[in-house]
Amino acid sequence: MFSKPAENTDHQAFSFIPRTASSIAKRFAVLYTVSACGLLAIVIIYLYWVLISDLQKINNTFLAGRISALQLLLKKHNGDPEALQVETRIESGGYVRILDETNRRFIETPGMADLLASSLFPSPGRDGNNEEAATKRVMRNKRTFLLMAAWAEGTPPIPQRSRIQVALDISYEEKLKSSYLKRLLIVLFGGVLLSAVMGVAITRRGLRPLKELAQEIERIKTTDLHKRLQGSEWPEELQSLASGFNRMFSRMDLSFTRLSQFSADLAHELRTPIHNLMGEAEVALSRNRTPEAYREVLASGLEEAQRISRMIDRLLFLSRAETDGRSLETIPFKAEDEVSGVLEFHDAFAKEEEIMLTTRGSALIHADPVLFRRAISNLISNALQYTHRGGNIAVKIGKAGDNWVEVRVTDTGQGISPEDLPRVFDRFFRADRTRSQFSMGLGLGLSIVKSIMDLHQGQVSFQSEVNKGTMVVLRFPPPSA
Repeated sequence: MFSKPAENTDHQAFSFIPRTASSIAKRFAVLYTVSACGLLAIVIIYLYWVLISDLQKINNTFLAGRISALQLLLKKHNGDPEALQVETRIESGGYVRILDETNRRFIETPGMADLLASSLFPSPGRDGNNEEAATKRVMRNKRTFLLMAAWAEGTPPIPQRSRIQVALDISYEEKLKSSYLKRLLIVLFGGVLLSAVMGVAITRRGLRPLKELAQEIERIKTTDLHKRLQGSEWPEELQSLASGFNRMFSRMDLSFTRLSQFSADLAHELRTPIHNLMGEAEVALSRNRTPEAYREVLASGLEEAQRISRMIDRLLFLSRAETDGRSLETIPFKAEDEVSGVLEFHDAFAKEEEIMLTTRGSALIHADPVLFRRAISNLISNALQYTHRGGNIAVKIGKAGDNWVEVRVTDTGQGISPEDLPRVFDRFFRADRTRSQFSMGLGLGLSIVKSIMDLHQGQVSFQSEVNKGTMVVLRFPPPSA
């Protein structure tokens, strides 16, 4: 009992997601540049903030120190005029003014009145607390000053309660900060440009193995599908990609081989009935014949056409099952009822050949009833074709492990040799010694059985021994599987 079903091929549906076509190298370069730019910006902002904070701290410390020195002179040294004159001199851009509570100037740095009026200074902080002394920044004559004011206790001739005003010219510091900021911005823009150039260079170098892999794949033609990519030669990140391509090439190589064999077998199978049709037509047309002779030619031609039609029908079934798939309508039914119906259909031919058909066992099966009957019918048809007169064909139905249902079709036919067993499910395959004996077979019966079992996610196995018979086992999974 043999005929060929096609080997199972896994068909996967690929969903194509639209993506914006852009260069990976460009993406990496942009990301690298943006990252470097962000890092440089953070560093530059921090450095600029540190500079401003340090200068402000130094200036505040300088002004607070001047105020503390003046407070000490006014309180403990009786306002020593000579010492006060020294403190009010311009020193490192500093200006000093001492006022009484009525805002009358007691002493100030020369030229301070024309530059910084007393009204520009902030109100003093709490008595004797220089840390809380008020500060203020003002612009005068294109110059920048930092102002601070505080209260002080004096002894005659100094007013008992005095107000100290100190100022510091920080124009140079402002220019310094402006110059420092410009340099930092130059560093930032220079760093961005350098990062962009380096990003492009690093990305191109990093993606070079991917480009080489693409070139290697491009060189593989349909005649070179046996070639494989050497995964160990590629970086670790590309080894899985290379392995995936190798598996794809293996599947394509196998598919091309099968397609070539299928095309050759199909041409061979179609050639015989077409030659028969042409030959009989040529003989019939060679001379005038009786109506009975023409009727015989037409009957023979119809038989060959029916054979071609059966072949096309079965090939279409296999093609749809393996490409588009089939929506199975699985329902629970008694397997023995369907098997009995199939055996009843073949009973007339079996009796004519004196072959006994029997069935035993029962089981509730979840499957597509139409496909189930077709699979059983193909097996019975093959068994009848290759079983000698007086033989037996038995169908046994039962439960297997894990609630699977098992259907065994056993015959006492001529069997098949061990070297042909691996190919029994190939399309158009028939053992060489059976081609001459049984010309009606198409070699597609077991291919269809295999496709039906694949659609049900079931299993099919084939056991045969020459001159002893054949057994085909169909295993159907439970609904939960």
